Amino acid sequence: MIEATQFPCEERARQYRAAGYWADQSFHDVLFEAAKCYGGKEVFADRNRRLSYAELADEVTRCATFFRSVGIRSGDVVTLQLPNRVEFPVAFFALELIGAIANQISPDFRASELEYIMKFSQSVAYVCAKQMRGFEYLPMARDVRTRSQDFTIICVDDVSDADVSSMANLARHESLASGEWVKVSPDRIIRMAFTSGTTGNPKAVLHSTNTTLYAAMILSKDMAVRESDVLLAYLPVGLNWGYLTLLQTIMTGARAYLMERFSSGEALALIEREKVTYIPTAPASIMAMLGHDEIDSRKLDSLRVIVTGGASAPVETIRMFQRRLPETALVELYGMLETGFHSYTRIGDDPLAVNGTVGRVVEGLELEIFRPDGTRADLFEEGEIAARGPSIHLGYLNNAEENSKSFPGDDWFLTGDLGKFIDDAHNVAIVGRRKEIINRGGKKYFPREVEEILYEYPAFQQLAVVGVPDERVGEKGCLFATLRPGHEVTLEQVVAFLRGKVADYKLPEQLVVVNEFPMTPTGKIKRTDLVASVS
Repeated sequence: MIEATQFPCEERARQYRAAGYWADQSFHDVLFEAAKCYGGKEVFADRNRRLSYAELADEVTRCATFFRSVGIRSGDVVTLQLPNRVEFPVAFFALELIGAIANQISPDFRASELEYIMKFSQSVAYVCAKQMRGFEYLPMARDVRTRSQDFTIICVDDVSDADVSSMANLARHESLASGEWVKVSPDRIIRMAFTSGTTGNPKAVLHSTNTTLYAAMILSKDMAVRESDVLLAYLPVGLNWGYLTLLQTIMTGARAYLMERFSSGEALALIEREKVTYIPTAPASIMAMLGHDEIDSRKLDSLRVIVTGGASAPVETIRMFQRRLPETALVELYGMLETGFHSYTRIGDDPLAVNGTVGRVVEGLELEIFRPDGTRADLFEEGEIAARGPSIHLGYLNNAEENSKSFPGDDWFLTGDLGKFIDDAHNVAIVGRRKEIINRGGKKYFPREVEEILYEYPAFQQLAVVGVPDERVGEKGCLFATLRPGHEVTLEQVVAFLRGKVADYKLPEQLVVVNEFPMTPTGKIKRTDLVASVS
């Protein structure tokens, strides 16, 4: 049995319960209550099929029986690597119904990452689709099983391979009787997820139902998500924010369309066809939709709010958004797998007025800025952001060193993000990641401050400044950029534009124009890949 390695002190846990932040519900409590309330109303749809609340609950109980039939038991870890299809929530809820632990991973992970994760998490089973975006998952799973450890391979598609169990046609399985449902403690680890691993082996983040449900509940409350809403889920459901979007849907009685692969044209068509009201996204996807030829011809007046996170939305993107979608609220969010949602701007805020911030701390959470020596920073002083509250994870699996560094004491979790409070209302500005600091000859700076200025330059579509190795000064700033159609730019022009706006040691010393950026599934630029490409 996997146990929590960190947990709030007894007094704080009591406070979370007294305030209603921890309702001590299970996932299936939420699902089956929603099925009673909404019955035949649609809950999820994808390109293949649509499910009502009642049908989802029925498939979950049948899937639970299926999982037991292939040998999965309470306390077992099962790794899910699935695209955005309705089979994901079916499998996820079914695992909790039998007391197993769902380990959700990115559909972009490949053999070396999968082998590490399966072994590290001690997974007894692996659930996948047959293929996604042309990639075949079953051969990869067989290869990993042969080289590493034995585990059950389960495919959500209809396959007849003797060494694979198919989850298709769940109707042939009996529903798991309610008397056989496993009731687990709401404080027990019920899911884990691995960090992106762009700077080394990924870490396994542990969550309970209490830490999970609060994150979905508070965002839905502040974004006023209700049963009339239609959510568009193209963020990968195998990752935290995409998965929490599914929970938001069920907890509010709304419905969601699961989009397997983002394309700006298809997203615009779905907004019009499905009358989408709410989209969680990364800025890159917003830019792609705003720049699409069909943006003005599509009927998009159903859109109520778009929540963006993972990276800061450039000022020019916000201005274009306000021109093209004047009735839609744009909210900027700050969160991470380990903590849920730290802070966000609010629906009533002027996006331009709060640009450069990620808003104010959410209800129930606390944020502080700490100096390197562990003391609290003053207002307006930069430092490392720390979070404490009911949605904070319960530690990293089998990683005492990282747990010790990340949880220095008194339930505070150090995020690795550097920021500051910029006003008396405690709006938070992110300065950069601790690991992204560029050290040029002993003079250190954060790429973000240079990037924000460069987004005002008309040639740039998307950009990133990274530190690349240099024999003379240790690291030098290299600017990677994609350009707007019809534009060209030279390093000399960029330097001339920046000179006088930042210190000379922060001026880029190399320019690399690319067709597209390597991205994480959550829309963050893989800066380590950029460094490797020129090192």
